[in-house]
Amino acid sequence: MRLLAFLGLLALVLREAGTASLPKEGRKRREEQTPREEDSYAALPVGNNVPNPDNYGDVIDLSNYEELTDYGEQLLEIKVTSLAPPTRVSATKSSMPARTSSANPMMTRPTTLGLSGFLANHDLPTCLVCVCLGSSVYCDDIDLEDIPPLPWTTVYLYARFNRISHVRAGDFEGLTKLKRIDLSSNSISSIDNDAFRMLSALQHLILPGNKLAALPVLPGGIEFLDVRLNRLRSSGIHPGAFRAMKKLQFLFLADNLLESVPGPFPLSLRSLHLQNNRIETMQRDTFCDPEEHKHTRRQLEDIRLDGNPINLSLFPSAYFCLPRLPVGRFT
Repeated sequence: MRLLAFLGLLALVLREAGTASLPKEGRKRREEQTPREEDSYAALPVGNNVPNPDNYGDVIDLSNYEELTDYGEQLLEIKVTSLAPPTRVSATKSSMPARTSSANPMMTRPTTLGLSGFLANHDLPTCLVCVCLGSSVYCDDIDLEDIPPLPWTTVYLYARFNRISHVRAGDFEGLTKLKRIDLSSNSISSIDNDAFRMLSALQHLILPGNKLAALPVLPGGIEFLDVRLNRLRSSGIHPGAFRAMKKLQFLFLADNLLESVPGPFPLSLRSLHLQNNRIETMQRDTFCDPEEHKHTRRQLEDIRLDGNPINLSLFPSAYFCLPRLPVGRFT
């Protein structure tokens, strides 16, 4: 009996020593997997509360003790290897300084104030300042003070919203292919008589929103002429200036200072806008031939005279040949 008691005590000491030697993680796992001592004794039959050689293997198994010790070491190894790898920091990224705003100033549109003189002195092509697309040149809103030198292949010129004040005789010299000139919304107060005269291909001349008090000599091939919102007076238009323009179809002279209708007009004319002027009178031959009462001028269907002080009912012989009455005051 003493031998059995000694063996039982030895087993308990070995068990406690093995448990203490295990890591905390392994000990916890072992406690979960190994039955508690009280449970082992509770499982024994009644009357066998003291270990004996027959049930000793159920109480302590040295081979199992070794397996548990190894398992605890495996837990440590697994725990170490299962940790997420440290975040890799790229050597290139870490060595580069933080990005800062560029030291170069913001690209802006080049200043073109007084561009003609600048081009002459520096030989800078116009297409580096304006936008050239095929035969079209766009010089809108770049503070031009003069018409820039243009490529000889230019067909369409747009130089709107600038500071051009004067159009010179040589500004369009040699541009035999030029069909359209748009100088809207500048400060043009004068145009040399020879500025447009030699442009035989010119069809559209657009000059609204300027300060013109007189018109220059215009080529006969113009089909569309827009001079609205200027300071034109009747004395600033040569007598018979429009009759020589045999292809003229659209003539817009609204919002000026005209005192009379600037006729006569070519038979090709289709639309005439004269609203918001100072027109008070009209000539008998302004639209119709007073000697030819059977003639009807069918193309001229759009005449605007509203916003003028003229009483159109006082001049019935001036528009008897028109397919439609002019728009304006008849009382």
